Amino acid sequence: MSSPKRRIETDVMKMLMSDYEVTLVNDNTVSLVQEFYVRFKGPDETPFTGGLWKIHVELPDQYPYKSPSIGFVNRIFHPNIDELSGSVCLDVINQTWSPMYDMVNIFEVFLPQLLRYPNPTDPLNGEAAALMMRDAKSYEAKVKEYVAKYATKENVDDAGNDTDDSDEMSSVGSVDDDEDDEPVGTMDEV
Repeated sequence: MSSPKRRIETDVMKMLMSDYEVTLVNDNTVSLVQEFYVRFKGPDETPFTGGLWKIHVELPDQYPYKSPSIGFVNRIFHPNIDELSGSVCLDVINQTWSPMYDMVNIFEVFLPQLLRYPNPTDPLNGEAAALMMRDAKSYEAKVKEYVAKYATKENVDDAGNDTDDSDEMSSVGSVDDDEDDEPVGTMDEV
């Protein structure tokens, strides 16, 4: 079926022609581009204003009939975004996705709306949800702290660079930057 392939090509081209900075992961004309990164700015008049995030996008073979995989690469403090993995809990992407939507919708409508109107009753980040419900001013201050610390151009430029090479080797797991670089075992038994 050529329809999903054509749609993938069209949506990737729309993203490349948009105002968003898009970096293709497999910039190879032989294969269909289904994985890329997009630089996404925090919406104005929110605590996320001034922030810049690197968003990892992966389009499944069944796209647009199956939703894309979207994840924040650099850290963000938000009830509906997992702080460590960057996974996004957004109904329109995870449950009510329709082929009528395209990638530009995600970056112009869905993600800005998610940042503007978090849903603390359906959290991926329980700490952010609890803080938002308990003390909105403290939540906003923590969001701004994360924006200043993690959502800068320098962090976006560095985000994912240390894991790009390891992705080609293995997708078994990842190492958190905060942990010691101690080996967890030996290869003696192999």
